[in-house]
Amino acid sequence: MKLLNRSALSVRPTQHFVDWINALEPTMGDDDLTLDDVERESTIYLIPEMDTPEALATLVRERYAEILETELKAWEEDERQWPERLDWDLFQRFLRVEHSYLAIDLDDETPLEISEIDDALLLDNEQD
Repeated sequence: MKLLNRSALSVRPTQHFVDWINALEPTMGDDDLTLDDVERESTIYLIPEMDTPEALATLVRERYAEILETELKAWEEDERQWPERLDWDLFQRFLRVEHSYLAIDLDDETPLEISEIDDALLLDNEQD
């Protein structure tokens, strides 16, 4: 077990976000995604260690646009389908953030790897 020098943000969708996803390709009733369906796809972001609520709030406020765009892109690549205004209000309406002070790696065998996010990789994972 290894303690990472990071904190973590768990970014979870709200019902507004799920409604937006469902509106991308309208379906009839049973085919609509639910909040539970979309929450299973939530993202964890590693962030610098944060030890005060104020520091966390500042970081989220500074990086909200990047996080929001990443979450939207995970569901719809065509930015023309995104909401018109990608502002702080939309972020708060679409996503909720949960903070973990500690990030611990339970995998003692596989070394951590760092790579840039590749949109094609995100799409490949969605199809699996």
